[in-house]
Amino acid sequence: MPDARPRILIAVLTFRRPLDLEELLPALVDQAAGVGPEAHILVVDNDPDAGARGLVRELGRFDPVAYVHEPEPGIAAARNRALAEASAYDLLVFIDDDERPTDAWLAALLATYDSSRPAAVVGPVLSRYDTEPDLWIRAGRFFERRRHTTGTRVPLAATNNLLLDLEQVRALGVTFDERFGLSGGSDSLFTRQLHARGGEMIWCDEAVVIDVVPAVRLTRQWVLRRAFRMGNTWSRIALEDTESARRALVRISLLTRGSARVLGGTARYAAGVLTGQLGARARGLRTAARGAGMLTGSVGSVYSEYRRS
Repeated sequence: MPDARPRILIAVLTFRRPLDLEELLPALVDQAAGVGPEAHILVVDNDPDAGARGLVRELGRFDPVAYVHEPEPGIAAARNRALAEASAYDLLVFIDDDERPTDAWLAALLATYDSSRPAAVVGPVLSRYDTEPDLWIRAGRFFERRRHTTGTRVPLAATNNLLLDLEQVRALGVTFDERFGLSGGSDSLFTRQLHARGGEMIWCDEAVVIDVVPAVRLTRQWVLRRAFRMGNTWSRIALEDTESARRALVRISLLTRGSARVLGGTARYAAGVLTGQLGARARGLRTAARGAGMLTGSVGSVYSEYRRS
């Protein structure tokens, strides 16, 4: 790529969120135009009924937005479809349909990529609430994510704000494991394997996207289910990414760590009750839920968060 600007594909994975697409796609068109004609947009529709087809075609009448239908259920299949559709491109940029890029988001990702040509560039995700969450959600700080200084190397990432150097991804032989399609976690396993095989991942703190959090997620039940799923998925990823000869030791470690989280979270909750600290109670329950998920995942049980027909 030293003699030409890289060809860029921005991939939006969607599942029955027409209002989000209506808001997101014009913003992506502006972002693509801002970096030049080498940037294109693709919507990967994971709805078995191809519900976004008409909307994308209507929105793309004047600004070209490509559309493909991936009927195989699960976000991992949609992610792999994006990889396949990007075969003629140099860079693939993932963004979720419920997110909104801030000004110069794409330019910031590209600038960080140009500085060192890593295998991936990872950006921060900030939350914006549809409705004001209750005090339990606020006290728990459940939608606040860790950030780093630009240039920091990171070992793990999600695909909600991720740039991939496709030549390196192909050389390292990494794809999304479709066994994690309905449980979630295929992006965590993908980036963990990318890192383990020598792919450098660099943080870009200026490339911010806004995560639009709907009211349905601003509940205790949703937060605790998500924590359980994350623990479950983390254990499954750890086992999957371990040689079979060492799996028994890893399983014991996961059982120990999961139990410690359950006990520690329960103790933190109890301390919060005694001291009247709502944040301690909220975070204690989430820690215990994640530990319970780790325990189930360590024995092979799969919790499917995304139920699609």
